Amino acid sequence: MKLHLTTAAAGLLLLTGIGAAAAQDVIIQPEQETVIREYVHKQPLASVKVPGVELNVGTALPDTVELHEVPNVKYRYVVVDNRTVIVDPGTRKIVQVLE
Repeated sequence: MKLHLTTAAAGLLLLTGIGAAAAQDVIIQPEQETVIREYVHKQPLASVKVPGVELNVGTALPDTVELHEVPNVKYRYVVVDNRTVIVDPGTRKIVQVLE
């Protein structure tokens, strides 16, 4: 009986870990990306510097960085080191860096 419980617990932990990893993958739909790119092109921002922060997907931006809204899109954007960064406003994590 103890072996079955241990196996079940290990399986549950494995599934929970997989679900958490999948939840971190944010995929911006092509239509949304097009809307964001067009809006950013029409509404250029001055680039800001954020010392000590690498522009990688999953990196959280500090509260001192002002995020700018894109109408009808859940994500926000900011230009850091001359690169447009798409951010989840709830977590402030980078979901995409536009090239």
